[in-house]
Amino acid sequence: MTIDVLRRPGPAERQARAAVAVLFFTNGALFANLLPRYPQIKADLGIGNAAYGLAVAAFPAGAVAAGLGAGVLVRRLGSARAAVASTLLTAAGILVAGLAQSVVLFAVALFLAGAMDAFTDVAQNAHGLRVQRRYGRSIINSFHAVWSIGAVTGGAMAAGAIALGLPLGTHLLISGLVFGVAACVALRFCLPGPDTGPAEEAEAETETETETEEESQEKEGARGGGPAPTSRTRYVLAALVLIATAGTLVEDAGNSWAALYLSDALNASAALAASGFIALVGAQFIGRILGDRLVDRFGQRAVARAGGFIAAAGMGLALAVPTVPGTILGFAAAGFGVATLVPAAMHEADELPGLKPGSGLTIVSWLMRLGFLLSPPVVGLVADGAGLRLGLLVVPLAGALVVVLAGVLGSPRRQPAGGER
Repeated sequence: MTIDVLRRPGPAERQARAAVAVLFFTNGALFANLLPRYPQIKADLGIGNAAYGLAVAAFPAGAVAAGLGAGVLVRRLGSARAAVASTLLTAAGILVAGLAQSVVLFAVALFLAGAMDAFTDVAQNAHGLRVQRRYGRSIINSFHAVWSIGAVTGGAMAAGAIALGLPLGTHLLISGLVFGVAACVALRFCLPGPDTGPAEEAEAETETETETEEESQEKEGARGGGPAPTSRTRYVLAALVLIATAGTLVEDAGNSWAALYLSDALNASAALAASGFIALVGAQFIGRILGDRLVDRFGQRAVARAGGFIAAAGMGLALAVPTVPGTILGFAAAGFGVATLVPAAMHEADELPGLKPGSGLTIVSWLMRLGFLLSPPVVGLVADGAGLRLGLLVVPLAGALVVVLAGVLGSPRRQPAGGER
């Protein structure tokens, strides 16, 4: 469990929190600037749906292929530097993808951008959790809420560029420069020093200046590389991966299938069909805004279990009694229910004993991306055989899985004495 530093966050912690928020914002905005341009890129390359589908799958494939290297990068560069460096390379990959003159170059650029995005994801979450430990209370959900704001901002920027007739290369160059500079500025205000585990950070805060060199060496020798992972640690890590993957499965259901289900199965208009995705993302944003206070009050375990129940019951009822309003509300319930799952799994994984700093976080971040990679074809296969309504049962099933596994998450914590609210 977290070992909190019982003091008010000072100016350095406040600045670091703002800096991490900027990193999350830029990460959400960068790729969102490219997504609305996909139809233009597809038309310019003159490719069919199959080739297009394989090409855009290169982004999550790159993230899965490179994801396990994120922990090594964080330990060598530090989480802040790793986040900024990979942000700059992500921006470059997106620019190359936008300017690609062949489908092969387009896919290769997306693959590299996806790999760099995986590094950014782990590094910015690692630094955010480091800042959270200095705060002594939950703030990680607010960073993920800022990511959502960044994604909406990036999409709006792309829509504006299209409306203004801005060339694709110019548009992506501007967005890459703007968010690249923002990330570099944020680096100046991140926490200094190496990334260590939560126990080591707490010890460093409480060590006295009168400690002798012999005592210090004895402590360091006793710590060594930390205890080896136990079977309990492996079980918890596997459960955390499943919890995070459940969150990604629900997100992808809204991204990939909400509009299609509403328009095809329920005969909603195109404008109304878009409401399913909007409801899921909007409710998820609200859940993340409220998430930190709920976690501080009730603990990760209770919040995740309640969220899993809300997602399962809300979407399950919507599928059992299919109506357009009910389905939109069902997607909203699903988005709200899973809002804190990925941050919660990352937080707990980052503090598992017996793992090097960043290793647990890296494994969860890497494996949960399989949800984004595998979910569309699996749901599609079920939909082709038995209908999309049955395929969307993945949402209530994911919620039920969270209810079962939520016991591995943290219980309520005592508020830090004198801590800021």
